[in-house]
Amino acid sequence: MHYIECRDIPVKVSRLGFGSMVLAGTYGDVDRAQAIRVLRDAVDLGITLFDTADVYGAGENEKLLAEALGPIREKIVLATKGGATRDSSGAATNNGSPDYLAQACEASLKRLNVDTIDIYYLHRVDPSVPIEDSVGALSQLVKQGKVRTIGLSEVNPLTLRRAHAVHPISFLQTEYSLACRFPEDDILTACSELGVAFCAYSPLGRGLLGGQLPASGGFAQNDMRSKIPRFDQTNLQANLSVTQRLASIAEGLGVTTAQLALAWVLSNPEVPFAIPGTRSPERLRQNVRAADLAVPGHVLDELNDLFAPETMRGERHTAAMLARTGL
Repeated sequence: MHYIECRDIPVKVSRLGFGSMVLAGTYGDVDRAQAIRVLRDAVDLGITLFDTADVYGAGENEKLLAEALGPIREKIVLATKGGATRDSSGAATNNGSPDYLAQACEASLKRLNVDTIDIYYLHRVDPSVPIEDSVGALSQLVKQGKVRTIGLSEVNPLTLRRAHAVHPISFLQTEYSLACRFPEDDILTACSELGVAFCAYSPLGRGLLGGQLPASGGFAQNDMRSKIPRFDQTNLQANLSVTQRLASIAEGLGVTTAQLALAWVLSNPEVPFAIPGTRSPERLRQNVRAADLAVPGHVLDELNDLFAPETMRGERHTAAMLARTGL
């Protein structure tokens, strides 16, 4: 496992972190006891970066991390997010108002049972609130000692630069994988120029690059992929025909499909962090081994060609969710 020292964070941050949304019921039912086991196993395997959000399971995911990781709080880097909300009808909305963010952070601190959050992200940009106001509110949380560093999620380079002018943005989190390469257009460059650490979420394409999805799909109704165009039966069959080649390349290297896909992400010098999630102890161990996998240059070139941008069919998310991003 490789680690990076990040300013204002007392614990070295593992390049491979743990994205805990997978333990919030987003991809189907979760066994709580097994979820706790996986989180604790992750620590034992050297992972220090754990990522959650107040919206995951309506706060229950933060409570899960508090239960699993509370006794070893001083050994981990805890990241959570605020600003993704729901209105009275249950529809997803964004709220980046200063008053709300202050309240949301306070609520997360209580659920996580901590005094300070290492990385606090603005989960989604609120188009009705200037980014300067939202980040200004987050900077007050830093001054109050409630937050160590500030991050943003799914924003474009212009918004990132505006935010960074108000207060240093330490992390930018965006979906990035072989199946989702749009950050290469300009986001990664902006991060490098500003000294912002890029964190790739869904680095296995929500399971598309894991080598275990059936071509027929068949996702449960409470699995978010049942609503995502990329995973409808027609698009999924076309996409899996591409990932079959990935599986063949991985087999030739003696690694799993998921390990090769993760190693590709971490091979990018502009991508210091990736946060895959899993409910399986065995898949967790495989993911950790991928962090130390060196992929030959000619294989990286082959993968870049095989998964050229726009290769995957279907949008990466629902139209409603895409409309809520700041991209």
